[in-house]
Amino acid sequence: MSAANSTVVRAACPHDCPDTCAMEVTVEDGRAVRLRGADDMPFTNGALCTKVAHYLERVYSDQRLRYPMKRAGRKGEGRFERISWDEALDTIAAKFRALAADDPRAILPYSFAGTMGLVQGESLDRRFFHRLGASFLERTICSSAGTAGWKATIGASVGADPEAVANAELILIWGGNPIVSNLHGWRYLQEAKRRGARLICIDPRRSETAEKCDLHLAPLPGTDGALALAMMNVLIVENLLDRDYIAANTLGFDALAERVVQFTPDWAAPLTGLPAAAIRELALEYGRSQRTLIRLNYGLNRCAGGGMAVRNIACLPALTGAWRHAGCGALLSTSGNFPLDGQALARPDLYPDAERFPPRSINMSTIGEALLSAGEPPIRAIYVYNSNPVAVAPDSNRVRAGFMREDLFCVVHELFQTDTADYADILLPATSQLEHRDLHTTYGHYYAVANTPAIAPLGEAKPNTEVFRLLAARLGFTEPALFESDEDIAASAFRRRDPRALGLEPEKLAARGWARINLPRPFAPFARGEFRTASGKCEFYSEMLARRGQDPLPAWHPPHESVLSNPELARRYPLALISPPARNFLNTSFANMPRFLEREGSPRLEIHPADAEVRGIASGQRLRIHNDRGAFHALAVVTDKVRPGVVVCPSIWWQKLSGDGENANAVTSSALTDMGRGPVFYDCLVEVVQAPAVVAEAG
Repeated sequence: MSAANSTVVRAACPHDCPDTCAMEVTVEDGRAVRLRGADDMPFTNGALCTKVAHYLERVYSDQRLRYPMKRAGRKGEGRFERISWDEALDTIAAKFRALAADDPRAILPYSFAGTMGLVQGESLDRRFFHRLGASFLERTICSSAGTAGWKATIGASVGADPEAVANAELILIWGGNPIVSNLHGWRYLQEAKRRGARLICIDPRRSETAEKCDLHLAPLPGTDGALALAMMNVLIVENLLDRDYIAANTLGFDALAERVVQFTPDWAAPLTGLPAAAIRELALEYGRSQRTLIRLNYGLNRCAGGGMAVRNIACLPALTGAWRHAGCGALLSTSGNFPLDGQALARPDLYPDAERFPPRSINMSTIGEALLSAGEPPIRAIYVYNSNPVAVAPDSNRVRAGFMREDLFCVVHELFQTDTADYADILLPATSQLEHRDLHTTYGHYYAVANTPAIAPLGEAKPNTEVFRLLAARLGFTEPALFESDEDIAASAFRRRDPRALGLEPEKLAARGWARINLPRPFAPFARGEFRTASGKCEFYSEMLARRGQDPLPAWHPPHESVLSNPELARRYPLALISPPARNFLNTSFANMPRFLEREGSPRLEIHPADAEVRGIASGQRLRIHNDRGAFHALAVVTDKVRPGVVVCPSIWWQKLSGDGENANAVTSSALTDMGRGPVFYDCLVEVVQAPAVVAEAG
């Protein structure tokens, strides 16, 4: 192949990961033949994770949807017949027009982070459904609880500089597994360790990351907030405080000190399942270290008290003054640093008739209840894109029942025939990241990344933006915002007059592929205070929470389901289940690719030897995991990597590829968190029993 026929195109990884890698795609005669991480982008540093390194297998998979289709069998059966784009779009437009004439709020969009792009993920789609007058979707399914707790304390999703964490001498990796879910961030944590930093992992499971740390502490699920309160107690009692920093840059210290008197290590020990001495030693080591970093992730926010747990943890670095040092303090997300123009992207002003149809919001985490309720009005049409709710939403039996409704008009726009796609009335083929334009911010570093289409769409696949433009035209909408090009949308994404946008000019960004937002290097966001709260201080006491009728001080919010908080339920279902990401999947993305299915093998349940022994369970046995909401099956892995009383199912499997037509969400609850109205995936009691070796395949 001659060099004249080969080009290299700049791209961005679109998936729900804090690393948001810059990529280079080599194209020969119109076909992508190589994909690699960009060498010149500092955070990506030329490397891709094992999933995205094989992304071309996903792009050119023979499983890709290539043509529009309409349902030819029963809902859920997954039988379709090919139709034209004209027929598909005319059918959707006619249905939406009829529903909107009665009450457009009967129409619901459902999307999340199937792509994290600003163009394909949160621009024309928002504009279209705003103009239609559809119900709003509360996009809560991942991080809303932790984000709410963080913002109540810090003010915005801003934290320590990920590229400066090698400056830390003590790092707490709390509620995350960066080897699996933040691989490039792990590189910087490893550099800190090589320089002498001590790494402590706080996780109910001895994860791949915990194995590489100096110490692993395994609290019971949903008790991180109690652990943080006990640490605050020790810091204050032992006077391991930066009183100058507290006086200048915090609000409500005296009230906090009075509150945490009761939260001793002895109080926290039975709640967390950790020895009081271990809790005390953790707090002493943290308080005696000058340069500390707490690297949180969202695992710990998926419990009833998830918002308050993150809030409690966010208080710790302000007590010790760790924020003074670059790369220190705490880091949950960097997304609040990007000067996004959300109004320009989403155009909520397009909503047509708020007086006649007051805006209504539906929480994506309770989609099962929403689809099954009578509602005012009931949901009569759902348009699913960038998501797979039948597999990923909690309490999946109710979700499936909702999608089974014959009177629910369901459109799914997807790359593959997912579990949700099986319930579609109209199924549309979507483009992959290599086939459309996009622009990405991130929640794990400070670089914006541009994505230029490298190849033509496969078959008749279309990007989200093109489909919404076509639907807008068929519905007779005339607003120019509904017909903007992808290039124009990307150009309006950042607030140009914000100093942080310097260097993010669209032409420069597209040409280079990436650019760091205009912040000091290294960046120490709160070295001199200047928090993003209303007071400008780290708010131990939150007036915002007080106005909402919530406790304004750090507090203990127990799990909905645990041995101590719900002993009656625990007598029937004594084991706490968590379902963290499987190493070879990313939510349900990649979970249908042969390479990664082979690596994962089959659904498995990790169980401690003590819990296995009393149930007569041995490794390799087929298990039934169940509670009042449902059941799923998995193979036993008897291991001391999980603590007694806890079982772990790496997730999320497609239901139709799991062996029994279920996944872990058959047993998870659609109850919501204390803040942010998020899901409680890791707040779930189950029982585990041996199951027959062979059952009939689902479907």
